Amino acid sequence: MSSQKTVDELLLSIARDFETLPHQLQNIASYLEQQRANIMVQRISEVAEGSGVHPSAVVRFAKRFGFSGFRELQSVFRSNYTETVTPTRSYQQRVRQVIADGKQAMGSAQIARRFIDASRAGLDELAGTFDSKQFNTAVDLLVKAENIYVVAVRRTFSIATYIVYALQHTHKRVHLVSGLGGMYREQIRSIGKNDVLIAISFPPYGRETLYCSRVAQQHKAHVLAITDSALGPLGREARVTLKVSEGSAFGFRGLTSTICLCQSLFVALAYKLELKVEETTHHGGYDD
Repeated sequence: MSSQKTVDELLLSIARDFETLPHQLQNIASYLEQQRANIMVQRISEVAEGSGVHPSAVVRFAKRFGFSGFRELQSVFRSNYTETVTPTRSYQQRVRQVIADGKQAMGSAQIARRFIDASRAGLDELAGTFDSKQFNTAVDLLVKAENIYVVAVRRTFSIATYIVYALQHTHKRVHLVSGLGGMYREQIRSIGKNDVLIAISFPPYGRETLYCSRVAQQHKAHVLAITDSALGPLGREARVTLKVSEGSAFGFRGLTSTICLCQSLFVALAYKLELKVEETTHHGGYDD
């Protein structure tokens, strides 16, 4: 029997060994980390399919970390999360099943409700897997930062512009790495060791965001990653990783959970800086 007692201990052990794992086992590691709230009710075939590997690789993975097989590995997730994740999982399954079973054309309002349901499921998962320690560390980094840089591309670019807008209501110097005119290199090159880069990206991960993250690390700045996995290319090297798994409908992932997390990050920072948000509203500086 493995000596691992909690999911967090198991994932920490996996993270330490991640770089030495074969590619297939890395895929399984990433899947387990992303789906930690759902593993307790998944079959080995589902885990294998989600990881893009054969079920035998899942067994090898379990044995690699001291378990007799997948069932024993799964029991770690089940014993830790039975009470907290079952409602979220069942809700997600209901949403997905309704979509899969759809046999007739839907009206516009029905489509809207599906997206609302998917967003609600994503928020439930965010609440269920919220890492208070990582969040507190993220806020502390921002409090101490001389400059805050923010980068995100394509789907998440709107999140970057929002958080820059919000952070500009503090006394911090805030910079949006927009890449306007293709100038990512020029916009990120001044980042230094007393600065923080907020990097937001999800699979397949923006190469521009990963580039900025690498530059920040080379310049000894801290990287605060907002992403889906601590084992992914963005989260793996970050100083702090805030994980978000968005709900999806009709093949489109939402942004609800990510924007909620970013708003929470700003308000927590503002509170810690003793910024009175209501006063900025009275002066016309902050528009909800």
